[in-house]
Amino acid sequence: MGNSKSQKAAKINLFSLKTVQMRTFHITWFSFFLCFFGWFGVAPLMAVIREELLLSKSQVGNIIISSVMITIFARLFIGWLADKIGPRITYTWLLILGSIPVMLVGLSNDYTSLLIFRLMIGVIGASFVITQFHTSLMFAPNVVGTANATTAGWGNLGGGVTQMVMPIIFAALLGFGFIESQAWRLAMIAPGIFMIIMGIVYYKYTTDTPEGNIKDLRKKDPNFEFKKKADKGAFLNALKDYRVWGLFIIYGACFGIELTINNIASLYYVDYFSLDVKTAGLIAGLFGLMNIFARSVGGILGDKSGIKFGLRGRVYFLFFTLLIEGFAIMLFSKMTVLPLAIGSMILFSLFVQMSEGATFSVVPFINKKAVGTISGIVGAGGNAGAVAAGFLFKMEGISYPQALFIIGMIVVCISLIAFFIRFSEEAELEAQTEMQELIDFKEKLKVNPAYAYSNTQNTIKKY
Repeated sequence: MGNSKSQKAAKINLFSLKTVQMRTFHITWFSFFLCFFGWFGVAPLMAVIREELLLSKSQVGNIIISSVMITIFARLFIGWLADKIGPRITYTWLLILGSIPVMLVGLSNDYTSLLIFRLMIGVIGASFVITQFHTSLMFAPNVVGTANATTAGWGNLGGGVTQMVMPIIFAALLGFGFIESQAWRLAMIAPGIFMIIMGIVYYKYTTDTPEGNIKDLRKKDPNFEFKKKADKGAFLNALKDYRVWGLFIIYGACFGIELTINNIASLYYVDYFSLDVKTAGLIAGLFGLMNIFARSVGGILGDKSGIKFGLRGRVYFLFFTLLIEGFAIMLFSKMTVLPLAIGSMILFSLFVQMSEGATFSVVPFINKKAVGTISGIVGAGGNAGAVAAGFLFKMEGISYPQALFIIGMIVVCISLIAFFIRFSEEAELEAQTEMQELIDFKEKLKVNPAYAYSNTQNTIKKY
């Protein structure tokens, strides 16, 4: 981390806000939660919007694709920007500027205008990259997989909560006397306002690194460098690394599918189970609610697999979660009885999100000099997967259940890519050494908590 000594946290204290690491942890996941809430706020109301704007299946498909397509490019740019100016300022501006199209989407009065606003809103999906990058800067290798998975998972929870809350806000506005065409438009103002507030909170209460903000560190030390000079070619090296692109495809097969389900779940239950918008939203929300723990479980088990079996253990666990995810999607696509559909959807959701956590328990070990860049590339893979899946859902000749079954088969095939993500013996040894040092450090903390104050920097300074 430049020329400064690192003060990365080797432990996650969920109920503490005393340290900058834990303040950042909670602020970044909640910021991502609100971004997700705004990003998919329109989705549970699409049945109403479809009727008002007279949208065809193909047009709905294009709107689904537009909501995730621009995020591919936004994530690549945001990953690069976070490397350059730090995550704090990057996230602040993304929250504030991203709130504008969220609040203005209600101005849509035809297919074209809705398509454009959904495209613009998709930019806030790049918040994921900053969340992962900022968390990686704050936590040491023994818990970074867990920290990344938890912040991302709790943020993704916004995609589930919005499925439940937006129809309730919509219904409340109807109760106040607004007509449907007014209610869904006014409902979108709420997430935009919260995003602006969170942008201010992010600026005031987080720092770029555990040691402080880049600007302040440069004032204290004119020679301070946020990134080492040797890292200048890190972006090109990341682009050349086949493992990065393997994870790009894998993430498309898990996070990409989650994004797709966030977009179509409510419509799926309205069209195939004849439910009203509110009930469909509540059921669809169960898919996203699994993020409370599922993604974290994927990160935790990825970390534990890494501790026990080395870096290859992380990869093997990733294969397992993807494989089960693929079969679970196929099972869900065949369910025609509502309780069985809900049960299989929850199973499918569990392994989708565990796969996401497992993916990002691998990412920080690919190239430590370009964590932000690689997070951006892999994160973009999630949106690329969602775009690819979106084309299946816009085809007139393919039903939604058929599209889901095809996706399940593709995910099963993609799970095999995990076996091609390999690490050198040197990288395995380095990771094993780091893990052992941090495990020893935590054991000593149990015996003598004061050990942390005198030895933390010596123990994890190279991380």
